[in-house]
Amino acid sequence: MSGWASFSRDRRYRYSLGRSWGDGPRVCWLLLNPSTADARDDDRTLRRCVAFARAWGAGSVEVVNLFAFVATRPSDLPRAADASGAANRQAVRRALGRADWVVAGWGNVPAPLAAAARRSARALPGPVWCLGLTGSGHPRHPLYVASATPLRPFKVPR
Repeated sequence: MSGWASFSRDRRYRYSLGRSWGDGPRVCWLLLNPSTADARDDDRTLRRCVAFARAWGAGSVEVVNLFAFVATRPSDLPRAADASGAANRQAVRRALGRADWVVAGWGNVPAPLAAAARRSARALPGPVWCLGLTGSGHPRHPLYVASATPLRPFKVPR
């Protein structure tokens, strides 16, 4: 399996993270924020995204985020001066353009960032898939669903 990652120079922002293991569709996961995984080291979320994608017959995953600020807890995002990162919108757009399937999975969003998350979701091209919805209507995070959870269409909130 080969891996890649794109960070800001100071590594405070991660714009893209990927793994490739063979032929097959490219799955782009759109999550909330990056953790510490990089081109070589996986985290739990990346391992879970890869496991889902392999089960669907995909050959690679690329993970991008609504907010590029590296934080191990989403509650840290509102404290960042710029949670999005200067290059994030372009990185997300490029990743979506390369994908065969787009899977939204950002989970619940900290309240101060909810409006920005909704704006980003509205800009998504269709079709977009998810693993179900949280009680507040956000696409469920891949760590918090059963491995047999089926994909379903994600209806972007208007």
